[in-house]
Amino acid sequence: MKASQFLISTLKEAPADAEVVSHQMMMRAGLIKKLGAGIYSYMPMGLRVIRKAEAIVREEMNRAGAIELSMPVVQPAELWQETGRFEKMGPELLRIKDRHGRDYVVQPTSEEVITDIARQELRSYKQLPKNFYQIQTKFRDERRPRFGLMRGREFTMKDAYSFDRDQVAAKQSYQIMSNAYRQIFDRFGLRYRAVAADSGAIGGDLSEEFQVIAATGEDAIVYCPQGEYAANMEKAEALAPTAARAAPAQALTLTPTPGKSTCNDVALLLNLPLSRTVKSLVLATDVLDDQGNVQKSEVWLLLLRGDHDLNEVKVGKLPGLDNGFRFATLAEIDAHFGCKPGYLGPLNLKLPVHIVADREVAVMSDWICGANQVDHHITGVNWGRDLPEPTRVADLRNVVAGDASPDGKGVLAIERGIEVGHVFYLGSKYSQAMSATFLDENGKPQFFEMGCYGIGITRLPAAAIEQNHDAKGIIWPDAIAPFTVVICPIGMDRSAEVKLAAENLYAQLLGAGVDVLLDDRGERPGAMFADWELIGVPHRVTLGDRGLKEGNVEYQHRRDAAATAVPLAQTLAFVLAKLAAGL
Repeated sequence: MKASQFLISTLKEAPADAEVVSHQMMMRAGLIKKLGAGIYSYMPMGLRVIRKAEAIVREEMNRAGAIELSMPVVQPAELWQETGRFEKMGPELLRIKDRHGRDYVVQPTSEEVITDIARQELRSYKQLPKNFYQIQTKFRDERRPRFGLMRGREFTMKDAYSFDRDQVAAKQSYQIMSNAYRQIFDRFGLRYRAVAADSGAIGGDLSEEFQVIAATGEDAIVYCPQGEYAANMEKAEALAPTAARAAPAQALTLTPTPGKSTCNDVALLLNLPLSRTVKSLVLATDVLDDQGNVQKSEVWLLLLRGDHDLNEVKVGKLPGLDNGFRFATLAEIDAHFGCKPGYLGPLNLKLPVHIVADREVAVMSDWICGANQVDHHITGVNWGRDLPEPTRVADLRNVVAGDASPDGKGVLAIERGIEVGHVFYLGSKYSQAMSATFLDENGKPQFFEMGCYGIGITRLPAAAIEQNHDAKGIIWPDAIAPFTVVICPIGMDRSAEVKLAAENLYAQLLGAGVDVLLDDRGERPGAMFADWELIGVPHRVTLGDRGLKEGNVEYQHRRDAAATAVPLAQTLAFVLAKLAAGL
C-alpha cells in the first residue's frame, strides 16, 4: 500500500471527551471516529488492526476444531423469553419491535440462538462434540458508555459455544478453548493473565477471564507472585486468619462520637487503627408471591472490618442471599436498629436480624462498632462475652495486597487489567430452559452440556494501546499493527535516486510477504515521522540522499531511541530478521 492511495487523518489534539490514553490516541491516529454515544466508525487504519485480530482468532479457533457460522444481529424475542433473559437481562438488552409489533432484541450475545440451532441440528450423541463460533456485531445499551472502544455500546465479539454429551466431555471442550485462548493472546504479543472468575449473569460454575495488564485497567487482578494462583477481585478468596482470637482486654463502653458516622472518622477520633473498627452493612431480601408482590422481607446485618470493602458477588452466593438482595431502606433500618445509618451495630437491636460476620471479624477482640444510638459507638466489643458467638461466618470482603494466597505459596499482589476474553462452562442451564436434547446410545434424550467463550475483538486494540504507548503515540505489537513496516523516503518527490531506492525496497518487502506501506506523500520529515510515531507502525526504514550516497538507509523500531544505519543492499534481510525475531 502507498500512503497516497490510503486515508491518513491524524489530529494534533484529542477530542475533549476522550478520557483514557487508548481513546485519545485512536482518535488522534485516525483509527476511529465517533458517530454517537458509544458508537464508532472503524476508519481504514483502525479496521486493518481489527481484521488482523480477527484473522488470528479465526486461525486458532479453526485449529482448535471450532466451526464458524454467523447468527443474526436482530433476534426474535421468543427465544430470549424461553430462557427468561428477555425480562431478566435489564436495560442493557436493546428491545425493539418490527412493523407488526413483534418483539425483537439486538444481540448482546447468542446463547439462545445457538441453542436453538443445536436442538434442530444435533440429534445424536454421534454428532458430538461440536463447537460453533462467530465474529459478529453485538450491542449492549451501556448506561454510561465511555473510554472509546473499551466500553462502547456497539462492538465486535468472537463468541463460541460448545455442545457435549456429559460434564466430563464438556470440561474437556472447555480446556481446549482455554488453551486456544492462550495461543491467541500469546500471538497478539500482549502481556496478559488468565484468572479465575465469577460467571456472573451468564451462568455456569467454571470460568476464566483473560486480562491484558495495564495500569489504566478497570479490573483488579489478584495473583500470587510466588505461585500460580490468579483470580479477579470478585472471585479471589480471603482466607480465614490462622491466629486464634485474643482474650478480651477491655470493658464494653458506650463512647460518644459526635458527628463521626464513618469508621475512618471514629478511628481518627479515638486515635486507634481503622482495623479495630467494624462496619455494619444492612441488606434485605424479599419473598414474592406468584404475582410478584412482596409477601415479606428479612433484614441482614453484615459485619466487616472497617478497612475492608464488601464483595457483593461473594455475598450473592451466601445461602439466604443467593436469590437476590438489596440494601435495606431507611424505614427498615429504623425498625430494626432504631437509629440512622452511620451508628449501626449488632448490639441493642429493636428487632432480630440475620447476622453474618466476615472471617476477619469473627476472630477480632475489643472491637468498635455503632451503638445504635446517634453520635455514639461502643468500644471493647467481644464475641462470647458481649454478644453470642457468630453462627454465620463467611468470606465477605475483597482481598488486599499482602493477604495469604489460597494456594499456600506466599502472599497476594494486585495489579490492574482489561478484560479481553472470557471462557465459561455453562452446564445445561440453556439446554434445559430451551428443551435442547440429543439421543444417547440408549435412544434416550439428554440435555446438552454447554460452554461459551468470548473475545472482545474491538476492545483488543484499545487494550493493546493502553499497554503499549509513549508520549509520541501508539506502539503496536507486530501481529496487530495496521502496517508492520513503513518506508519513509525523504525528498522522494525531488530525488530520483531516493524514489528508485524506496520503490525497489517497497517491492522487495511486498514480494517477501511483508505488510509494508510506502509514504509517498512528499511530507516534510518531521511531519512524516510524527504521523507514524502516532499511528505506531513498529518498524520504520528511512531513505534520504545523504544516507544513500554512503550506501545506507536508517532502520528504527518504534521503541528504539535512535536509528541504526543499515547498508542498502542488506536492508531486506535486516528487516526480515527483525520481523522474525519479533523485534
